[in-house]
Amino acid sequence: MKVILLENVKKIGSIGEVIDVKRGFARNFLIANKKALYASKENISQVEKIKSQLSKKDNEKRKDAKEIATQINKKEYSIKKLSTENNELYGSVKPTEISKIIQEINKIEIKPSMIQPITEIKSLGKFKVKISLHSEVDAEIIINVESAENIQ
Repeated sequence: MKVILLENVKKIGSIGEVIDVKRGFARNFLIANKKALYASKENISQVEKIKSQLSKKDNEKRKDAKEIATQINKKEYSIKKLSTENNELYGSVKPTEISKIIQEINKIEIKPSMIQPITEIKSLGKFKVKISLHSEVDAEIIINVESAENIQ
């Protein structure tokens, strides 16, 4: 299915580009999140007219993402979780929990979908977590998982 991108999408393409993607990806992600339009003749001519406005918006988003990245990059956040005697967690640390901690400490709203743990966090210790703020801006934080209390 052919679509026109309305913003830069990582590993997919840039603004105004007509690309061929799978129907489900186009419908469920790109079009649903207003990142693309169906590639009809009317839509192609419309995107050509507003291309400069779209690139201005994208530059503003990139600038905001860089500001957020400077605030949170390389910072360490602590999470207390219940653990067993051999330092394994009951469950795991989810992106929603990481998002809430960043919101509480830095007052910055980061969607859980932007958070990508490098490895699944299922034990005590320090873990690197990548945050994709923009198609061109990433930040990396450290999550320090501490034991709330041990359970037998």
